[in-house]
Amino acid sequence: MTAIPMSRLTYLDCFSGVSGDMLLGAIVDCGVAADDLGSELGRLHLDGYRFSSRKVTRAGLAATQAVVEVAGEPSPRALGDVLEVIGKSELPGEDNEKGARVFQWLAEAEAKVHGETVETVHLHDVGAVDAIVDVMGTIAGLRLLEIEEVFASALPVGSGTASGPHGTLPVPAPATLELLARAKAPLRAADGGVGELVTPTGAAILATLAKFERPEMTLERTGYGAGLREVEGRPNVLRMWVGERIAGATRPMVLIETNIDDMTGEMLGYARDRLIEAGAADVWFSSIQMKKGRPGVMLSVICQESEEEAVARLLLRETSTLGVRARPVHRWEAERELLEFESSLGRAAVKVKRLLDEPPRIAPEYEACKRIAEATGLSLADVYRLVQTEAEAKIAGQSSGT
Repeated sequence: MTAIPMSRLTYLDCFSGVSGDMLLGAIVDCGVAADDLGSELGRLHLDGYRFSSRKVTRAGLAATQAVVEVAGEPSPRALGDVLEVIGKSELPGEDNEKGARVFQWLAEAEAKVHGETVETVHLHDVGAVDAIVDVMGTIAGLRLLEIEEVFASALPVGSGTASGPHGTLPVPAPATLELLARAKAPLRAADGGVGELVTPTGAAILATLAKFERPEMTLERTGYGAGLREVEGRPNVLRMWVGERIAGATRPMVLIETNIDDMTGEMLGYARDRLIEAGAADVWFSSIQMKKGRPGVMLSVICQESEEEAVARLLLRETSTLGVRARPVHRWEAERELLEFESSLGRAAVKVKRLLDEPPRIAPEYEACKRIAEATGLSLADVYRLVQTEAEAKIAGQSSGT
């Protein structure tokens, strides 16, 4: 079978970390004119800054550095202040929805680590003008590149300390770690990675918009976004790959299994929940017969190759098994996405399944529909029907450009 290129995507190779300005620089380096990106940012109606870009080298590698010059000292904003700025912008509604989601995640992370509420926590650096420009500029730039999906590599954690509004904090910053934990982002040690390599703004953008895996793709172009610092031993840049997903390609996975005959149903259910939380793609139980005719279950887990060790260790810790077996498998996958939108009943979400030359198939998300049903008093079935109808209309409108 011949593989057919499908949706346009980007893969962010974060071997030296990620920040908002590195993302903007990589987008410009991939072909978006700085003037065009500046015009999009002008639709924010946000004063007090100037956006530009320049060519630089980092450890001998040519890259683009995005520059956001802000007049005066940054003033802290609450989430409501940032959302008001985004709400008044003339950017497309989808851009505003994504931007609001990024700052919502940022506020929730900041509130948790500082023991405050989302409404009262002040977004110091991450609520300043340059952070808003970084977030909304990245979202607008991805749209100008016609990117439909964002993927990212494992992130280097850096080391040492960094100074901020709350004093000297360990690297990664607490809010950064909270964001990455929420996204279950894979982390790795950085060779010689002293200092902050992943900023809260960069972490929020990737945690909200990206999937942490490398897709099978046809490569069209690459771009390099420069960080501010020179780092000894490697170019301090973010590498952006732009191309198309290959439909009909398979994803390498690992199947991990173990046989159990001495655990209660509650304990097995708990183990399943922990495996899903750890990133397993699927978990299931099969009835089997074990030694001396005893009934038992086979616990099977499908996960990515990079998660094999973590899943195996979790099985050994959370079940009574003395060993697990693992073998490589591959999985055919339909292209899919999670679409969150404002329905007439409130915030809703649907899964969108796409197959070549076929209309998208939509399945409402249970948890979102459950919340709506409980809040409105409508039956769950009625909420499902309305959410599906409105999601179909929204996707049809996007396809027609209206």
